[in-house]
Amino acid sequence: MPNIKSAIKRAETNKIANERNSAQKSAMRSAIKKFETAVANGEDANELYKAAIVAIDKAETKGLIHKNKASRDKSRLTKTLSK
Repeated sequence: MPNIKSAIKRAETNKIANERNSAQKSAMRSAIKKFETAVANGEDANELYKAAIVAIDKAETKGLIHKNKASRDKSRLTKTLSK
């Protein structure tokens, strides 16, 4: 446990940021999974595709995932949609 005031504040800030980042990543994964489930069931997944792309772009912008991973994920989703 930190004793210095700035270290205490930093620990608290890190905890809050970690919770926010975890929620953002979880939302991204959920959007991708919903899209993949809809495609597997043969449903129209255009809206879910757009939502997944937006979620990936948000995660990339906030630095949660690398830009190459974002591009790879979007490419895979597009490929899945076009099949």
